[in-house]
Amino acid sequence: MRNKASKDKLGLYIHIPFCRSKCDYCDFYSLSGREARMDDYQKALLTHLKETALPAHSFSVDTIYFGGGTPSYYGQKRLRELLSAIKKLYHVERDAEITFEANPDSADFKSLRDLRRGGFNRISLGLQSACPAELEAVHRPHTVEQGDEAVAAARKAKLKNLSLDLIYGLPGQSMDSWRHTVEHALSLNPEHLSCYGLKVEEGTPLAARVAAGEVLPDDDAQADLYLWTVDRLAQAGYEQYEISNFARPGFASRHNLRYWLLKPYAGFGPGAHSDFGGRRYAWVRDLEGYIRGVLEGNVPLLDSEDLIPQEERSSEYLMLSLRTAHGVEEWEYRGRYFMDFAPLEERLEEFAVQGWAEKTREGRWRLTPKGFLVSNQLIGDLMERQERSRLSELLPRVREQFQGKRP
Repeated sequence: MRNKASKDKLGLYIHIPFCRSKCDYCDFYSLSGREARMDDYQKALLTHLKETALPAHSFSVDTIYFGGGTPSYYGQKRLRELLSAIKKLYHVERDAEITFEANPDSADFKSLRDLRRGGFNRISLGLQSACPAELEAVHRPHTVEQGDEAVAAARKAKLKNLSLDLIYGLPGQSMDSWRHTVEHALSLNPEHLSCYGLKVEEGTPLAARVAAGEVLPDDDAQADLYLWTVDRLAQAGYEQYEISNFARPGFASRHNLRYWLLKPYAGFGPGAHSDFGGRRYAWVRDLEGYIRGVLEGNVPLLDSEDLIPQEERSSEYLMLSLRTAHGVEEWEYRGRYFMDFAPLEERLEEFAVQGWAEKTREGRWRLTPKGFLVSNQLIGDLMERQERSRLSELLPRVREQFQGKRP
């Protein structure tokens, strides 16, 4: 057996689906008013973590992320119990990044101090806006003052890695109000900022409001907000390392980078996804189904893909790596997928003329902030070229294989 230092790396994601209330824009699997099920859910998570420990024995865990929902609403005692179990069951590295998400209304000094003492070293706080009217417009369960108090509590608790979530494109938001939010966030001195453009997800209360005629900032307005943000955060010393994420040097989210750089992760909880052991799978988005399935020994899958084809992995490489400032590189691509990079580079050079892409000194191709704004279209274009290239390489081999075999 390999020694611990040589183990492959694994990230763990634990989904906490409980919230005090549901925000109008939220499409994540989360529930309000289900506090009575927290204890049974805890039993299910502990059982599931134990069952997965054996398949993960050859990995060392270097990132752990508690997302939601609202993990801070779940309670620090349950979170500490889960982390303690993980450390007993898995090979957790001493410097592992261990994150929990929190909302300001459930993040007090005592609970944050206890979480830090229990081993958590990173907090992602859902600030979203520094304008009261914008928070009220999407039914956020906290005030601006509670956000400031939660940040102060986190610092007092000696949490040295603080990330703040912000949303642009909110109902009633203007460039001036967004600038106020960003400047307010900067005054709190976070190590990391996530700035997400509001998306109207089908089936949410916000979608119903829009269908009824409510007008939100349009794509052009969101683009202006985004480009201003990129410039402002760069001036403040935050490096953009992914479309929506900015960090001071050394504070990029190692767990989130795992997703974008195609590194393995295992998820636990309803709706949680995994890419582990050569398989990609997700658990059913059903709290009761998940609890019952785990405790009865049959966790229900939402979907599963046993063996992921190489061509699909190569498409994922383009789709996810081009979300990051790390980008893609010719020999990395050739070495992993044995495919020709030339058709992609030709198109990337055309993107560069438009100001959408650039080639770094190290020879890597990445999208610019302007390119990030239209990343879906650009990446889709590259994936089409990739598929045409793959078929053009395959066709001569097929012809050769069948040459002379006609009856």
